[in-house]
Amino acid sequence: MALQVGDTAPDFKLYSSELTEVSLSAFKGKKVIIHFFPMAFTGTCTEQLCTMRDNFSYYEGINAQVIGISVDSPFSLGKFKEVQNYQFPLLSDFNKEVSAAYGAFYDEFVFGLKGVSKRAAFVVDEEGKIAYAEVLENAKDLPDFKAINDVLKA
Repeated sequence: MALQVGDTAPDFKLYSSELTEVSLSAFKGKKVIIHFFPMAFTGTCTEQLCTMRDNFSYYEGINAQVIGISVDSPFSLGKFKEVQNYQFPLLSDFNKEVSAAYGAFYDEFVFGLKGVSKRAAFVVDEEGKIAYAEVLENAKDLPDFKAINDVLKA
């Protein structure tokens, strides 16, 4: 069942591109924008995260934390973060548990690849509740950044 606005966001502990463990609960008291993306170094994924990168000062200014999650290894994510100059954590859901918990998971993706994160965006409020949820079926579509920002302003 897909997560809905008002649901408690599933907590997680994942390794970042810096090889440190990051949990959602560590950000309690802040709004958290979670972006799931299928694969590092691909066109739409890069566009999705670069949009967040290019607006990072806005999110920082409202005390909101941006996080990117994919099933890529922490090492691939480290290189992706370095190349694109992302200022926010990229987390590896290599075991695919968090993507599945958030309903952002393809059992089968392109080229017969199995177990890839769907493109999705969630806003988790300061109390750990889902304030915005968008899971996209078409990996070429981008999240509704305006809707995300509208929720953050509320």
